[in-house]
Amino acid sequence: MTVYQLGLLGAAISMLVIFEMLRRRRLREKYAVVWVLVAVAIAVLAIFPEVLVFAARVTGVQVPANLLFFGASLVLLTVNVQLSSEVSRLEEKVRTLAESVGLERLERLEHERRCERR
Repeated sequence: MTVYQLGLLGAAISMLVIFEMLRRRRLREKYAVVWVLVAVAIAVLAIFPEVLVFAARVTGVQVPANLLFFGASLVLLTVNVQLSSEVSRLEEKVRTLAESVGLERLERLEHERRCERR
């Protein structure tokens, strides 16, 4: 098996895993788009390896594999920043929700105490 065939197999397996996770509702569509694009890019590079060589020549990178690793690092960095942003937003929502629940419980306890005194 050549490296290109291995890349194509990896892209196909990635697509199957992504679609299975979507089907089981383990992955949301907005995140799946990124991973599908990554899998398609891997498949394109496996089918047409000259694209990477051309891109390396155009960008002035001497070793095409270095361009591939740089691109993969940028993709992972972007995904990481986006997910960190999402976690921060969700933490804020959870904090706000916890405060609301706490206030409602406090109001209910105060109401029960007032009813007991009567």
